[in-house]
Amino acid sequence: MSFKAILSTVFVALVASGVQAYSGDATYYYPNGGLGACGAPSQNTDLVVALSADQYAGGSNCYRHIGVHYNGNFVDATVVDLCPGCASGSIDLSPSAFQQLAPLEVGRIQVTWDFE
Repeated sequence: MSFKAILSTVFVALVASGVQAYSGDATYYYPNGGLGACGAPSQNTDLVVALSADQYAGGSNCYRHIGVHYNGNFVDATVVDLCPGCASGSIDLSPSAFQQLAPLEVGRIQVTWDFE
């Protein structure tokens, strides 16, 4: 089976299962042990993420996991914070989560992601 056929099959499966995929910018921030909007402390080494207000949904998505894809790389991150400066679909990752996708020096990448 070709890569294109596999990708098409995965896309059809996601659509059929009702999973909504998002896309946007991914940047990184330093939690530094502070409390996120979800109310728990996070470290820079944790695989965590802050969502835009639209996806944060008043905290209803706190502690859910998202799968983030970039350039063949993947990271599973836990929602712990709100990113008030993020556009809908964009996310702010901890340095450790961002580095699973790209070097910190890149600063901003275009990703796709979904709730797991």
